[in-house]
Amino acid sequence: MTRTIVESKTKTAVLGFDEPFCVIGERINPTGRKKLAAELEAGDFSTVEKDAVAQVMAGATILDINAGVVYNSNPNPNETEPPLMTSIVELVQGLVDVPLCIDSSVPEALEAGLKAAEGRPLLNSVTGEEERLEFVLPLVKKYNVPVVAISNDDTGISEDPDVRFAVAKKIVERAADHGIPAHDIVVDPLVMPIGAMATAGKQVFTLVRKLREELGVNTTCGASNISFGLPNRHGINNAFLPMAMGAGMTSAIMNPVALPVTQTKIAEKKAEVEAAGIILPEGMDDETFVTLFGMGSTKPRAGKEMEAIRAANLLTDNDAHGSAWISFNKPPAKEGEEGGRGGRRGGRRRRA
Repeated sequence: MTRTIVESKTKTAVLGFDEPFCVIGERINPTGRKKLAAELEAGDFSTVEKDAVAQVMAGATILDINAGVVYNSNPNPNETEPPLMTSIVELVQGLVDVPLCIDSSVPEALEAGLKAAEGRPLLNSVTGEEERLEFVLPLVKKYNVPVVAISNDDTGISEDPDVRFAVAKKIVERAADHGIPAHDIVVDPLVMPIGAMATAGKQVFTLVRKLREELGVNTTCGASNISFGLPNRHGINNAFLPMAMGAGMTSAIMNPVALPVTQTKIAEKKAEVEAAGIILPEGMDDETFVTLFGMGSTKPRAGKEMEAIRAANLLTDNDAHGSAWISFNKPPAKEGEEGGRGGRRGGRRRRA
């Protein structure tokens, strides 16, 4: 049975057909996050610290690290991204103990991340493009790490799933030429938005089964791509993930955290409640208020997608004795207490 091993200094994450689904936290990525990009350029890593801890607390088993900031002061990522990647990797692995996924389109940043990472990180990524194959596969071999293989090549991203399968097969075969085994290739078959392509869901399920049965590889995807541009994206994601798992997908790059309810939303809801003539108990705190009205939480917590994944693990017998499901559904620990979903994780350390 195919097993892909990803390691930190102290923890191991295993991707496999008979293993619990592996959640790769995507939040440490400045793409589309102007505030985070500005912070990183200014040398402020406070959001990275919060995102790292919140994702692990929510259940991420691997953290993706992307340092793809285009600095206003220096627009050349070949110069700025490698040292930034090193800094983020060192910071994050000083805060949490899960394995890392080194993610970059800049070759030098990939190697910088590999040099800084402890253990056996996952490399993200190689494609079927010749230039990328020629650089990344020797890097994978040199550092003896697994790699995400994205199913596009020099012709771009095909809407034909058979073409995407052929690209994945090409990458697996080229990797074998370098002595890299298939169990160290994690294929991303590329999930298309269901809003743009009605067959996108069916395509990916078929592709994942074929990748598993014919190439024997583990798979991953950018899970939220499926719901792009549609309302109630969480509802679609919650259905998609267990279905993908049922087809044989073994991991996903995704956000495991339900973001906190903002003060603006709380104020709007309080005004609505007041207008309805509802009298609230005096001194009610914001957390009690948002819980009472089903708004979520004022603190980061595991998102609904994580609930769907945990349930699917239980239903596919990848949760021994249901222990993970039971633990996941324990009430959050109260302030100052340990245990439950809100408790502190052991083994965390922070570098000076």
